[in-house]
Amino acid sequence: MVTSTTSTTATPTPTPAATPANAQSVMNAATQSLLKSLEAGSGIDTGTLVPALVTAQFAARTAALKAKSDTLAAQISGVSTLKSTMTGFSTALANLVKGGSLQTQPSSSNGAVLSATAISGAKLSTLSASVTVTRLATAQVARTTTAVPAAQRSSSLDTGALTLTIGGGTGISIAIGDGSIDAIAAGINASKSGITASVVTDANGGAYLSVKGGTGAAQAFTLKGDGPSGAVDIGGGSTQTSLVSTAQNALLTVDGIDVERPSNTISDLVDGVKLQLNAVSTIPVTLGSSTPTDALAQAVNDVVTTFNEVLATITEQTDPITGSLRSDPAATALLRSLKALVSKPLVGGATGGIPRTLSEIGVATNTNGTLRVDTALLTRQIAAYPDTIESMFAPSSTNVLGLSGTLSALTNSANNTSTGLGASTVRYTAAEADVTEQQDKVTDQSAQLTTRLTQQYAGMNSRVTAYKSTQAFLTNQIAAWNKSS
Repeated sequence: MVTSTTSTTATPTPTPAATPANAQSVMNAATQSLLKSLEAGSGIDTGTLVPALVTAQFAARTAALKAKSDTLAAQISGVSTLKSTMTGFSTALANLVKGGSLQTQPSSSNGAVLSATAISGAKLSTLSASVTVTRLATAQVARTTTAVPAAQRSSSLDTGALTLTIGGGTGISIAIGDGSIDAIAAGINASKSGITASVVTDANGGAYLSVKGGTGAAQAFTLKGDGPSGAVDIGGGSTQTSLVSTAQNALLTVDGIDVERPSNTISDLVDGVKLQLNAVSTIPVTLGSSTPTDALAQAVNDVVTTFNEVLATITEQTDPITGSLRSDPAATALLRSLKALVSKPLVGGATGGIPRTLSEIGVATNTNGTLRVDTALLTRQIAAYPDTIESMFAPSSTNVLGLSGTLSALTNSANNTSTGLGASTVRYTAAEADVTEQQDKVTDQSAQLTTRLTQQYAGMNSRVTAYKSTQAFLTNQIAAWNKSS
């Protein structure tokens, strides 16, 4: 099933900007606090008054910057949601196509003898072949005939310098280290020649060298030393090793034609099919094909379901009234492209009534832009044009369009950092950084004003206190004069 992951992020609600009336109200309250303090003769409460005045001074600007910041945060979140949604849709469909369940599969009448798998992009609806496996490809395997006792396992075998030759080619020098059986095996493996070696220990602790090549006659090999022992020589009349098996090609007959191959895995014999030879048989194995009718129908339904989910997300973000991205050109372009997907050709060069688009195989568009499946039409089209509809999902070398490729291209275009949603992210992020810088400036200016007002009111408070002290002295002095008289 085609499923996509959609990120959902709560959209911040912008804070309404403070109105001049609100700012004036704060200022009036601060002034009344000042007058009350002076009348009470208790001094000015700068701890309350100064923050109130500073808040009033910057209230409108602070609110405007916060509203802008919230809007940008919602836009960045919206872009991220759309990018994630489209990528999830594209990736899910690509994985479905790669899984091979939407491609016609080859069938074998006897899988124990011969199994077959489809090569990606191949058309197999007309596959028909008869194959008889006469011989399997085998690899040369050789072993030493005498065990090296456990007590002598680290001793040199006196082989001298070893040369490995594969299929009559150029000899390969083998590093033998200390000349022990383990060092010789390690040297063969280190040559990266395709020949592998291992040391096998028997029940008594004795060690045997086993050397194995690749399948096919061309992989036959010899191993020769220039030392006196010839302990690990293979081929050329050597007496201290024996062949467990020889290198041979696979022999088989395809539709009456005798052929041979160096491997039991064959991709160049039957068009669009990889064969795996498992056993020999005198009875021919019949190859045919099976069209994934049910899987294709299910895929169309899954694509429609996922499309509607993706459409709902994009429509929400681009809503002309409430959408965070309602004025974003990349988001609106993506919405237009997505809506046009149903009528976009997915098969090239089709003529004579052969369907090329989703709408022509039964995917219809509702009045609200969502899609639905006309099951009856889809069933008829799959029965009539199985290869064509398969190509819509599993593009081949002759049709590189396909829904998966088209959707991938649409997603890449949407995420483009020059013209797509990627560019929107860059733009909104830069604007957000600018707002943050402005907010920092407001914070600095608020701090400066707070310091200045605090100093001013502290000085005023000192002078008022001095005036009140003088007033008290004069009052007491006048009272004393009146009493004495």
